[in-house]
Order: sequence, then C-alpha cells, then structure tokens
Amino acid sequence: MEATHALARIPRPAMQINRELDQKSSSRAFIEANTTPVTFAEIQQDHIIPVFVKDNEPLISQSDFILATQEAVSDLFRGETILKPEIRVSHPIKGRIPEAKDKPANQLQEWERTIYYERMMHVVEIPTVMDVIDGNTLTLMVGGVKAYNLDNLYNKKGAAEHFKIFIGFQNLVCTNLCVRSDGYVADLRVTDLNQLREGIYNLLGNYDQHYHLRQMQTLTQYSITEQQFAHLLGRCRMYNYLPPADKKQIPELLYGDSQLNSVTSDYYRDQSFCRQEDGNINLWRLYNLFTGANKSTYIDQFLDRSVNALDFVSQVQHALDSGSTSWFLS
Repeated sequence: MEATHALARIPRPAMQINRELDQKSSSRAFIEANTTPVTFAEIQQDHIIPVFVKDNEPLISQSDFILATQEAVSDLFRGETILKPEIRVSHPIKGRIPEAKDKPANQLQEWERTIYYERMMHVVEIPTVMDVIDGNTLTLMVGGVKAYNLDNLYNKKGAAEHFKIFIGFQNLVCTNLCVRSDGYVADLRVTDLNQLREGIYNLLGNYDQHYHLRQMQTLTQYSITEQQFAHLLGRCRMYNYLPPADKKQIPELLYGDSQLNSVTSDYYRDQSFCRQEDGNINLWRLYNLFTGANKSTYIDQFLDRSVNALDFVSQVQHALDSGSTSWFLS
C-alpha cells in the first residue's frame, strides 16, 4: 500500500491511540550505541518535560511526538497491522524534587528522583507492508528522533523545536533500518504540535516506497571483487583526512573509523551478508554491512548515516554500471 494525501485524516481520541500503543511489537533493537529501551507508558507517566527557561513553558514532549506519529500512521495505513512503537533513549538528565534537595544521592527514594532523556528515537512497524530482497524480508517502518540537545532551551515558547522524522524499511534478518532521502526530514522545525503533525503527514504522503524498494532490489545485481572491496575501504578511511577543498569534489561519506572497522570485520564474519567464497560481495550485502555498522551511532546522527549508506552504495553502483570514474574505486 502506498500512502498518499488522498487518504482522509480522521482525528481520533488519544485514548484510542493509547490502546494501540499497548499492542505488542515484534521489533528487535534497531540501534545499539548507548541506548536503553523504554515503554511508552514510562515516557508518558514518569519522565519530566523540559521547558523553555525564559518563560517556563514546556517543549513538545517525546510522548506527544510518538502519539502524533502513531496517529498519522493509523490514518494513512488503515487496514494494515500497526505495531506498538519500539522506543530507545540515551543521555539521561537526572534531578530530584525540592523536598529531597539536601539528601545524599544514595539515600534518595524512587519517588524523589526525576528524569528525562535528552535523546529519544522511536519506530513504528507496519508488518503487513512488506517485500523480499535477496531472501531478506523487509517491513515498512515509520519513526523519528527527538534530541533536546538540538533545541535552544534558553529561549521563550514559540522558538523553533527540532525533530527528525523518517519512513523506510527494516530488514528483519538483521533489524537494519533502510532509509532513503525522500523518506527522511533531517531537520523539521516546528513551534507547536500541529506543525509537527503536518510535517509527519507531508513526509508520509510524499514518500515513494515502490521506488525505494526497486532501488534496493537493483543493488543485488551488482558485485565488487575482494580487491575492489579492499580499495574501497581504504579510500573510505582516507576520505575523513582529505583537505576540505578535495572533499567538496567527492560524494559525502559520514562513516568514521569505528563503523568502517565493523564493515571490514563483517565482510568476513557476518552470517547473512559476508563475502562469497570467491571474495566477491554484491552491493545489497555491502549496503547491509554499512547499515549494520550504523547501529553503534548515537541517536542524533543515526538517521543521517542511514540515508548516507544508501547514497554511498548507489554511487558505487552507478560507477560500475556506467563505467565512470569513482574516487572510492579508482
């Protein structure tokens, strides 16, 4: 099913959406790094909401962001199975109630502690919208990132807040997220919840899932040799040390040494996406080595690298297909 603006938007009570959030999700961890899984109920009931310092007005809460995403998905994908969001958080901001201001930390009761997490990412799985590529089942995913470190908390209510939203596919073999540029808004700036909702609807309506799937399917038709892989990884390591003027002439690569080490290791060891016996590896497998390595990325950079992985491997494909020169392969 393809989401379009022609589908009606029917406002539904928050209680109905809350019940949907209690359905069980089959999703496994899509990001690792230093993240912790939390439930929607925990975010909604136990986490405090940051405020703008100048007027003490609240920012848009992470729970409202999740509800807005769930509402849009439910409206635009009616009749499909929609699972409970998987939520992961990082960078806890701890506090305490005023009555406990003089207590040593090790004597604080749970009810005297306060907490919220600076960074949160959630994904909503739609398992009935699916396809298979190279024997791997992919299901549609929608989600986003709220990172309060990107906001200016020393402002007044009405200042722009920053969100990242996406729609793409998850590879169920490895839970890698596959995101394309037309399914991603890297910096959605809004001043209220209605603008956030509108941004989510616009993204879902403009995304071409069929083109995305064709693009990924095409990667299975191209391979590089072990020698080309070694050269490619060497060039990737060199890229981050190039002079700025030289970098501008080369397609951007957002992966650092830590992720490239994982790609190299998994080329030999990954059970699903390692090289063939002759050392060759097709570009679909190479792409999944990059998206797998991306799981070690912090929440606020995760989606940018996810999109960059597909762009990077597609550029390799173009070079192989057209015979044109690629700095990474030359």
